Amino acid sequence: MTAVDTSPRAVVLVSGGMDSAVTLALARERSFACHALSVAYGQRHSSELAAAARVAGVLGAIEHKTVAVDLRAIGGSALTADIEVPEQGGAGIPVTYVPARNTIMLSIALGWAEVLGACDIFCGVNAVDYSGYPDCRPEFIDAFERLANVATKSGVEGARLRVHAPLIQLSKADIAREGARLGVDFALTVSCYQADADGRACSHCDACRLRADGFAAAGLDDPTRYR
Repeated sequence: MTAVDTSPRAVVLVSGGMDSAVTLALARERSFACHALSVAYGQRHSSELAAAARVAGVLGAIEHKTVAVDLRAIGGSALTADIEVPEQGGAGIPVTYVPARNTIMLSIALGWAEVLGACDIFCGVNAVDYSGYPDCRPEFIDAFERLANVATKSGVEGARLRVHAPLIQLSKADIAREGARLGVDFALTVSCYQADADGRACSHCDACRLRADGFAAAGLDDPTRYR
């Protein structure tokens, strides 16, 4: 007789970067049956989506789904429009902020969670070593969780929906250390805002700088492939 898996289900947003890889590994460590979700939103390159598929497979996701939402149709970001990616973030919210991206991604994850009968969603947002994005703050995650519980059939019928952001208060060095502890192969991941088709990083953008500084501060070798 086949054993029935009683692990609670969770939808985990997987972008292909190091943060979401560690988030998936943490969800698995917490004994969740993980359904990995990526969003093709019109970002500059598809190599991060290829990385997401690799990460989901290696880190034990039950399945990996990619949903397409074309945010290039509205633009407004260096990642979804013909705006140059800056080498360093300046004051204020940078041009690499994608309007409503995390709200849209979490909304898709919420819909899939309802379909799966899952009460848990994981995302890798971080409010410490990040680029100033408003949708990476604890206030945003708390507000979205409240929304999830009043805007869904599951929430209204009493199934408590939870949005987990386990990295939100960690530094990039802390995240690198957690990944090392969990056995995450960071060479599989792509963080660069303008990686090439093979996933090689530019080494100049804000995402590359934060990633490299995190490995250095953690005392770990940087496995990133640079152009």
